[in-house]
Amino acid sequence: MTTFYRLLGFLRPYKRGLTISWALASLAMVMTVLVPYLTGLAVEAIRRGGRHAEHHQLAQRAHDRHTLLVLALVIGGAVLVRWALTYARRMIAGRISLGIEYDLRQLIYGHLQRLELSFFDRQQTGQLMSRATVDLQAVRFFLGYGLVFILQSMLTLLLAGAAMIAINPGLGLIAMAPVPFVVVISQRYGRSARPAIQEVQQRIAELTADAEENISGVRVVKSFAREPHQLERFRHSVSRVFDQSMVATRLEARFNPIIGFLPQLGLAAVLLIGGRSVIHAHLTLGQFSQFYLYLNMLIGPMRSLGVTLGLAQRATASGARIFQVLDREPRLNEPENAPPLPRGNGHVQLRGVSLRYDELDDFGAVYAAPRELSLDGDRAPRAARAVLSEVDLDIAAGSTVALVGATGSGKTSLVSLIPRLYDVGAGEVLLDGVDVRSVSLRSLRSAVAVVSDDPFLFSATVAENIAYGRPSASFAEIEQAARRAQAFDFVQALPKGFDTRVGERGLSLSGGQRQRIAIARALLADPRVLILDDATSAVDASTEQSIKLALDEAMEGRTTFVIAHRLSTISLADEIVVLDHGRIVAHGDHDELLEASELYREIVEKGLPDQVFLTRKPREREVSGL
Repeated sequence: MTTFYRLLGFLRPYKRGLTISWALASLAMVMTVLVPYLTGLAVEAIRRGGRHAEHHQLAQRAHDRHTLLVLALVIGGAVLVRWALTYARRMIAGRISLGIEYDLRQLIYGHLQRLELSFFDRQQTGQLMSRATVDLQAVRFFLGYGLVFILQSMLTLLLAGAAMIAINPGLGLIAMAPVPFVVVISQRYGRSARPAIQEVQQRIAELTADAEENISGVRVVKSFAREPHQLERFRHSVSRVFDQSMVATRLEARFNPIIGFLPQLGLAAVLLIGGRSVIHAHLTLGQFSQFYLYLNMLIGPMRSLGVTLGLAQRATASGARIFQVLDREPRLNEPENAPPLPRGNGHVQLRGVSLRYDELDDFGAVYAAPRELSLDGDRAPRAARAVLSEVDLDIAAGSTVALVGATGSGKTSLVSLIPRLYDVGAGEVLLDGVDVRSVSLRSLRSAVAVVSDDPFLFSATVAENIAYGRPSASFAEIEQAARRAQAFDFVQALPKGFDTRVGERGLSLSGGQRQRIAIARALLADPRVLILDDATSAVDASTEQSIKLALDEAMEGRTTFVIAHRLSTISLADEIVVLDHGRIVAHGDHDELLEASELYREIVEKGLPDQVFLTRKPREREVSGL
């Protein structure tokens, strides 16, 4: 029930609209209850009119006709008023429902933006998207429409039940007798259905994750002709959703006929007992008509009680999944009223820095045992790996540093600490003498630009992608950044030049083109620290040379970290840092390291650090980089 009450909290901004909606629903229900009463009077008028006609009582017949006309007009008016009230109530409920959807989307997306990068390293995009779509829809439908329907059903039971008891207490109690049984059975259904519905929602999330992953990796799928495998995998996910949905459907099929049968049993009893009362003149035909219509009004809410509880259970299950995300506290926080990073020139220091990651692989665990992902991060890890251990580094402002080492040696992890994408486990990272944890993240990250080996472009224009880190840049500045990154010529050749949309993730461009746009984006941001994570890996030798000339100019007076696999890039650095198993094992310039570092000589001889990892004598590995 805690989740249910928390969901009700989303209604607070809509108290006024909700109150009006409930008031309109109540008035509409009064109009609905009025119709059977007036219908009973009309039946009595018709009956009297027939009797007066038999006795040729013309004056009484005229009076009965007039009464019947008035009653018909009043009934018609009540129906029209009920329609108008219902229309207004539905419009308000729809606005509330859409407002809740808007608020929840903003809340979920905003919270995800505040979570640290390591959270997303452990989660599937499809799982998170399912919470922001499928689960959100279930919550907003119940809060926007389901609650009002519950109120309307309760009012129907109350008003119609009171009216029947007022007409004939004994018969009214007989008619209301099934209600307690329906409530008890519905509660049992709710308890039984809750875990089944929760499992359905989880399997839908897994299906969404599979679909998102397959579409995102469609190039790989087609390159390896693995379409049949992906279809079979997706079919398996669909089958899991189907099987679990059938479990929930069987529960519903078991309870709903019982819930529907009990009101009909009450109706049969009323027809039998009430009919005899009319025959023996204990009940008028008009009263019996009123009673019958009121009882029919009760059948609908009683039969739909199971459906309503199903909506509530689905909303509660979905709400619990949404709260799993919202309750996950950000673990990379900035101090309250954190000051901006002071001006500086890019002096970077790492003092006694260590970093460890959990070994637990949540991504793979999804398919090994498709259960709920760990969103709270409190699952006990099987082991922990030291990615960086007691790293000390002092990089002078404006210098270029190359980081080399085998795969998993901690190169990317090290540079990720500078813009505080991750927090150190021990030690401190300083930029211009200031601990990066003591300043605002916005100011820190605006001082650092990263160009990765797999650049991500947004589904926007070329100009918008280049200006992403500095939206206020003029078009002339965007053009200049493109020229410096050797991107201007190919951009101009695109159908709409800088206004060309690059498609999702920039896949309409080649790898080298995406890389150069990413470099232009970093150059336009004008950071004091530039991180190039194998940034020239996707370009040919000729283009790489052109980019290097541009980067030499761009890096003038700017601290630059380079993770590169090409010796032509490494050898020109002011300082080279050699990493092995998360530790700095050597540093110096190219000539010094050739003389002093066996590992560096191996790297030079093999040409690529990855090859070093594959050909060096195997040793027990304790770390894993990003």
